[in-house]
Amino acid sequence: MRLAIINDELSQDIDEAAAEAARQGFGGLEIRSSGEVPPHLMDDAQLAAVRDSVARHGLQVVGFDPPALKCAVPRTDAEIAAVRALVVDAVRRAELLGAPFVRVFTFYRDGDPDPVTAARAAREVLHGVPADRVPLVVETGMRTNSPTMRHTLEFLDELGDDRLGILWDPGNSVFSGWDPVPFPQDYALGRDRIRHVHVKDPDGRDSYVRLGEGDLPWPRILRRLADDGYRGWLSLETHWRIGRVLTQAQRDEPWGDEFTRGGFEASSTCMRLLWEMTRTLTEVTASPDRPGDTAEANA
Repeated sequence: MRLAIINDELSQDIDEAAAEAARQGFGGLEIRSSGEVPPHLMDDAQLAAVRDSVARHGLQVVGFDPPALKCAVPRTDAEIAAVRALVVDAVRRAELLGAPFVRVFTFYRDGDPDPVTAARAAREVLHGVPADRVPLVVETGMRTNSPTMRHTLEFLDELGDDRLGILWDPGNSVFSGWDPVPFPQDYALGRDRIRHVHVKDPDGRDSYVRLGEGDLPWPRILRRLADDGYRGWLSLETHWRIGRVLTQAQRDEPWGDEFTRGGFEASSTCMRLLWEMTRTLTEVTASPDRPGDTAEANA
């Protein structure tokens, strides 16, 4: 396991985000918005600048997070073509960034999750998409048709494409209301297919809070991941802001200054906490003397 953070949880300035990640002893940035530009709208020059900044700070790009399949289930040929075009372009952008995956969703749900219908639509969308160039990982998404591991596995089984892995976000499962206790039972169902993990701590369905103060037993989860031989990234997606709560619209479209505002202080705190939680796990790759371990950092 290796430590990363989604860049716009820290800052819209990619250099500032990369510098803080390096200072905290993290090894990577997962790329979402930067410079007030959503990930799927960055031009090639902006993507290259992000890639170069990450490398300049000695970090890796660990994933690319466009809003792929983060829409209503497409019904018409034109809607399917539009969603497919976004995914194809996301793969191209991820290649330019050097990202190891593109994160996708399972469409917004209207009522109860329907992973089978979502998978049938996704099969049409993904037909011809070169998933062997940059793998796709399906997130357990709060408002989508896969809010839990069980729903995600139903989706993948119906889709029938073994190239796709799972991005496990237990915080989304709690916040969705569909599984207030996604560990250990829900985790155990799909642990062999997990390719990436998002770390955040929900307080029920109300808000996200400082890591370690919410509903998820992150020290136990991290220990189990290490014991199970997980070698992927733990990517902090804080969603906690000091003094304010993100709106649903900001969580749905997490880019720009209004989303990021207040994130640097909150995320820096959670980075330190996550590093501390993982420092005793022998499978976690982290500097034994974390950069920035000063009296201020330990305050």
